Amino acid sequence: MNVVVVGSGAGGATAARELALRGASVRVLEAGGPWRPFSRLAPRLSPLRHVGLFRPWTLNRVVRGLEVSRVGAELLAVRAVTEGGCTAITCGNWVRAERGLAEIGLDLSAEYAELEALLDPRPLSRDVWRPTTQAMYAAAERLGLDPRPTPKVVDAARCRACGLCEIGCVTGARWDARRFLADARRHGATIRLNAPVRRVVIERGRARGVELARSREVVAADAVVLAAGGIGTARILQASGIEAAARLWEDIVLTVGGRRAGARQLEEPPMAWYARRDGYILSPYVDLLSHFMHPSWRGVALADRVGLMVKLADEANGRVAGDGRVAKRLTEREAGRLAEATREAREVLALAGVEGPYEDGVLHGGHLGGTVPLAREDVESMHPAALPAGLWVADLSLVPESQGLPTMATTAAMALRVARRIAPGGDG
Repeated sequence: MNVVVVGSGAGGATAARELALRGASVRVLEAGGPWRPFSRLAPRLSPLRHVGLFRPWTLNRVVRGLEVSRVGAELLAVRAVTEGGCTAITCGNWVRAERGLAEIGLDLSAEYAELEALLDPRPLSRDVWRPTTQAMYAAAERLGLDPRPTPKVVDAARCRACGLCEIGCVTGARWDARRFLADARRHGATIRLNAPVRRVVIERGRARGVELARSREVVAADAVVLAAGGIGTARILQASGIEAAARLWEDIVLTVGGRRAGARQLEEPPMAWYARRDGYILSPYVDLLSHFMHPSWRGVALADRVGLMVKLADEANGRVAGDGRVAKRLTEREAGRLAEATREAREVLALAGVEGPYEDGVLHGGHLGGTVPLAREDVESMHPAALPAGLWVADLSLVPESQGLPTMATTAAMALRVARRIAPGGDG
């Protein structure tokens, strides 16, 4: 069985690994090139932020593989188009994000457990937390927010606690999808970088391969797995004559910034703990996007900046148009929930002794999905009814609702289930 997997992030790499392990001949096509961590360069560029040079398009040029785009008047989308996909720019958090899955009858417990046995996620020692993060954790406890240390797929022995996980781990301490790609290679899979896919080739109602965007080369296959993310997968479907749902969701991130002399919050793992609320989380985080781009953040040195992130589950009101453009707006309800969440964040900061003025950072989102949502009747097959035979999706596009949580674990678990519906010797 020949399978083409489009995308090499948590979904694509997990699917490719599982398919290769089960004997399929697997080719992975990744639109981006090799990932090169930006971690060493970022602090040196801090002085340039005062002159306002940094915009989404300049960041895209400086950080090869990063794609920051404006999708609405006040909202950015952040993703990685590179080997390893968005796992290259995560904080290594491993949380079971399951909002909306029970409602369609999807239980991924077995897949989560299998992946967790393989990757061994666990919180890093509180000994590496900076005093300000310790104080914010204690403040969240006093406010009844039930904070807890964040499980991470990070090798504590190799972690330098540099705080720059999301722009590339230079030590290799943090897991990313390239490790699953390496496993797939060892079982015969091939990985082709800088190979963006234009469309799926469909003949007589069945997927027969894909056409590359630049060369128009056709790569034939018995099955095609799209794992290019909520935007990338939708763009390929649209170009293939298959309508993606007009319901893109994007977990919204807004970091509230304060200041504390010598806090040095970057000298610890980001998002060391999180407090799970109703549809959002609070978590300590110095938002480098805001540090470089937001005018109100420019007056505070990075060593003194303190951030507390809000990650909010949004409404699925976005759309990937037929021409590939993405549109997403902030609704009144989302704005109200953000106001409530940021009020809580300010309470935590104040109780922890972090000084104001408290300043909201750049409004952006980094988890994108929902454009090919599973319905209850699709769960057994893991194949949305709108897709032709032989065409599968293995990324957050399948997840009906925004999560307001880290989603790497959910993407991988979903892809593992999908792969087992495709692979020879699978359970479906």
